[in-house]
Amino acid sequence: MKKDSCPICGKPPSPTHKPFCSQGCRDRDLLQWLGEGYRIPAGPAERDDADSMPDGLDSRGHAD
Repeated sequence: MKKDSCPICGKPPSPTHKPFCSQGCRDRDLLQWLGEGYRIPAGPAERDDADSMPDGLDSRGHAD
């Protein structure tokens, strides 16, 4: 794919939708982001102590 082409289909970009060639390709790209089609690699999430008790109680059963 050429450097100056639509990242979805490879056609020349439209000035109104740059870097995409059309609203359709622009929408497809947005749907990929919204649908988690694009992901950034990351390590496992760190566990937070506040997440361990979803009801807001500490380990002794008392409210914070």
